[in-house]
Amino acid sequence: MSTNQTKAQRRDAARAEALALQKKQQAREKRNRVIVLSVLALAVVGLGVAIWLILAEGQKTPMEKVENIPAGVVEQTGIPVGADGVAGTENEGAKTLDVYVDYMCPVCGQFESLNGASITEMREAGDVTLIVHPISILDRTSQGTEYSTRAAASAAWVADRAPEQFNAYHEALFANQPEEQTPGLTDEQLAQIAQDAGVPADVAAGISDGDAMDTYGEWVEAATAVAGDDPDVVNPETGSLGTPSVLIDGERFTTWQTVGALTEAITGEAAPSSSPSAEPSTEPSE
Repeated sequence: MSTNQTKAQRRDAARAEALALQKKQQAREKRNRVIVLSVLALAVVGLGVAIWLILAEGQKTPMEKVENIPAGVVEQTGIPVGADGVAGTENEGAKTLDVYVDYMCPVCGQFESLNGASITEMREAGDVTLIVHPISILDRTSQGTEYSTRAAASAAWVADRAPEQFNAYHEALFANQPEEQTPGLTDEQLAQIAQDAGVPADVAAGISDGDAMDTYGEWVEAATAVAGDDPDVVNPETGSLGTPSVLIDGERFTTWQTVGALTEAITGEAAPSSSPSAEPSTEPSE
């Protein structure tokens, strides 16, 4: 009798053990399913986040993608200059003179030659705030050296790191302007021009070693794109961006070729009758 009971007990124990193993197996399989589903869910969420980030990045404006913007910049692309010639300053209550320039553009050089002295006089008198917009549309004319972008980036570098010398450097870039269809100036030459304009040697060194371009080249490209999308800046006749583009209090001003016209438009004072008129410039470079 006891032998039969022992066999029964063994049979029951085996059944219990088999049942326990089955439950463990089912629990393991359930756990594995949960893990797999959790991983899949995380993968779906991760994919969704990646897609959202890609879409969000694609919806950003050119300027929103820029990491470095020079200090004191207004309206994303403009470097204001007040009475003291310091970048990032403005003449309170004065009219604004926005000038979009490419430092290789010969017509921009003509604008500076004809109007630079009167702009300085009006700015120092507090009649106007000069807002320089360094952009790049003529890299194609510098034999692959990207001179327009490099020069604009160097101007941004000086505006950020030596703002007191920005206006002097801006003027010096036109005084030493290279011709189109040439390589333009080297970074070392730009750095020397900066030093000659009073920029500290350590700041100028950032131009010669390429830091200026690395830091602000992206901003110059974005500023050019922003300007090209601005209906107040582009040429209404061609629908494209040209330089120089000149705005007084946000309104396009196109008769800057006539000596004294810019001063009269800003101050209301007529130019002396003996002042000659400049030869009409060619269509601004695009």
